[in-house]
Amino acid sequence: MQKGKIELANGGSLFLDDVGSLDLKSQAELLRAMELKQITRLGGTEPLHVSFRVLCASQEDLDLAVREERFREELFYRLTVFEIPLPPLRARRGDVAKLSHFFLGKYARAMNRKMHGFSPEAMLALKAYDWPGNVRELQNVIERALVVAPGQLIEREHLILHKDLASPSAGKRLEDVERQHIESILRETGWNISRSATILDIDRVTLYHKIERYSLRRD
Repeated sequence: MQKGKIELANGGSLFLDDVGSLDLKSQAELLRAMELKQITRLGGTEPLHVSFRVLCASQEDLDLAVREERFREELFYRLTVFEIPLPPLRARRGDVAKLSHFFLGKYARAMNRKMHGFSPEAMLALKAYDWPGNVRELQNVIERALVVAPGQLIEREHLILHKDLASPSAGKRLEDVERQHIESILRETGWNISRSATILDIDRVTLYHKIERYSLRRD
């Protein structure tokens, strides 16, 4: 008889991605397994003792889901013993380049492609985008870019960003996009030069030069 995920996690950890999408029946079964520390295999009759740690992630506000009766309150309190809030990708733009290269390497290996990375224009566009779909949107954008790119370098035209047409920067020169991006990062950090330079992946001197070049001023 095939083992289920909870039985496979016995003695270890069970990771549930997007736990908020579980239906109420599945939530009840998970809560029962956590409280009683036992499960019954599908088609079986004898309960099996299990001991496991639960780690989960959720894109939606589970507290709101509880209030709307879409998520069981008892399970909510069992899962939120320790929370690690993760800011959206637009608030940690310094991670965009690292994640982009990680996903490019991952899909390049899967497709048996040899890739050299991203053009400066492509990377600038990735860093300037607000990523409303967070890391999953970035992952999908990189995968699609690898599919359409004919060579070994991801160019700007290979990136399909859903807000391109609605973006105020659409049709502008590269310098205009860079100025807008730098100005946005400076505002987000409260004009903290060191932090802004880290996010932009440039040194402080270069950032000061760009501030002067684009005549950027703190409000």
